Amino acid sequence: MQWNIPRPFTSTSRATGLSGIALALGLICGCSGSNDAGVPNGSSEGTGIAGSASEGGVGDHSDSVGKLNIVTTIAMVTDIVRVVAADRANVDGLIGEGIDPHLFTAGRNDVQKLLAADVVFYCGLMLEGRMADDFARVGRKGKPVFPVTEGIDREKLREPPEFEGHWDPHVWMDVALWSECVDSVAKELSIQDESSAADFRTRADDYRKQLSELDTYIREAVSTIPQEQRYLITAHDAFGYFASAYGIEVKAIQGISTDSQAAISDINSLVDFIVENKVPAIFVESSVSKKNIEAVIEGCGQRGWELRIGAELFSDAMGPPGTYEGTYIGMMDHNSTKITRALGGEAPEHGWQGKLAVSVKH
Repeated sequence: MQWNIPRPFTSTSRATGLSGIALALGLICGCSGSNDAGVPNGSSEGTGIAGSASEGGVGDHSDSVGKLNIVTTIAMVTDIVRVVAADRANVDGLIGEGIDPHLFTAGRNDVQKLLAADVVFYCGLMLEGRMADDFARVGRKGKPVFPVTEGIDREKLREPPEFEGHWDPHVWMDVALWSECVDSVAKELSIQDESSAADFRTRADDYRKQLSELDTYIREAVSTIPQEQRYLITAHDAFGYFASAYGIEVKAIQGISTDSQAAISDINSLVDFIVENKVPAIFVESSVSKKNIEAVIEGCGQRGWELRIGAELFSDAMGPPGTYEGTYIGMMDHNSTKITRALGGEAPEHGWQGKLAVSVKH
């Protein structure tokens, strides 16, 4: 195959509403997650990578006069804001490389950054469930606290049975759907800085064109995987949107939130499925413990089926800052290319833009 390389929570009533859902979010996302195998959780403080999605923090910039001070949560949101805002803002991401947003709690320094920001952008859909009280606190200060997924048509969102009444927050796994958040960010930035609105709009349009090309690449790549091998086995169910958008069946050990525990019966059931369908590879995730993956591999071995690790994928976090994989485009290029090649499909070794690293640490 020939590849072409190619409205915020500012009022007291809305803030109070945020505070009111904090308890529900805590019940859904859990209150005491484990931290297996060194996978970071909790506050970004003490991890050594606080604010790793950005250069410096809010209030730390010598050239910040006239610029917006923006704080974001996950790196995928940070990437959109940084691309659209460019030099009109200082952007500080709280949840960096390898940190699980389902388990993240803001530390004292994180809260100070949130309170000092001109505007806060987060994913929403309960992804950052443990930060609900923090968002409410910022909203009560009259600061805009904006979920980038707010403008997405709810008919396009997944509502898994185990999350009855709530949406799957991993929207970024469908590039076309996630690109809708770019417009939402541009509109909110234009409200905050009207003089730069035209620039925000231009950059948003350019970025959406790039994302459209990336979406086409992923569709073409995944379509080359033999139908009988088109199974994506992962640690937790973060790839549901990827499955729906690109035509691949996903099986996961854990549910939508990594705060859930995988039962032995879940692992045994997955082993049965892999052996029966002769699935060649399983995928680890950069922000999720590998313990359950290792249990599945061992179980398959006991059944006489050699299951290999296809690659390490980026699910709830992107790659290291300063790398191609540390951008949203690079993250999705990496995931789709590694999945395609590991499952017997055709994709360039170095990915869509020829920038991927060949060796991936598992």
